[in-house]
Amino acid sequence: MAAQELGVGSRIGHPKFGSGIIVAADADYYKIFFSASEEVKTLARDYEGYTVEEAKVPDFPSLSMKDVEKAIREALMATSERAPLVPLGGKWMGGKIILEPSDKSLQAKEIPMETFFRKIVMIREKLRVLEQNINNHPKLDDEDRVNLQQYITRCYGSLTTFNVLFAYKEDQFKGSGKE
Repeated sequence: MAAQELGVGSRIGHPKFGSGIIVAADADYYKIFFSASEEVKTLARDYEGYTVEEAKVPDFPSLSMKDVEKAIREALMATSERAPLVPLGGKWMGGKIILEPSDKSLQAKEIPMETFFRKIVMIREKLRVLEQNINNHPKLDDEDRVNLQQYITRCYGSLTTFNVLFAYKEDQFKGSGKE
């Protein structure tokens, strides 16, 4: 049986530590309680030195760190009126935007990438609130709603230039050309 199929409660035999029970599992490691030493040891899932004595099927699939981050972000968005936590792409962290005028006698402006990114995300959130207000406005007819909605969609399209900054594709701006 493949190591990835072992769930909590599975019994394994280890050449040095003896018989043990898997008490926790993640994407890469098992935490195994060995009764002889009364210790919990961490073993890589792909370790080939143990034998499976009794296999239990995992109750649910292992989660990656990205899955956990996404779940936390979605939970925070659902319970908060503040802007959601949208991660900046790793290659941009610590970076800066430099606005350099063509006139060399004028001073350039440096903006930390995190500050710039936060402002871009806030623009997106304000557009979303505007969208909700338009859709729920009692005095707008359907034609007005559609016209304003198309205008907002074009605004999103103009902001797609900044999609390169987002860590995850699902957080990016989408204009009228994308579903």
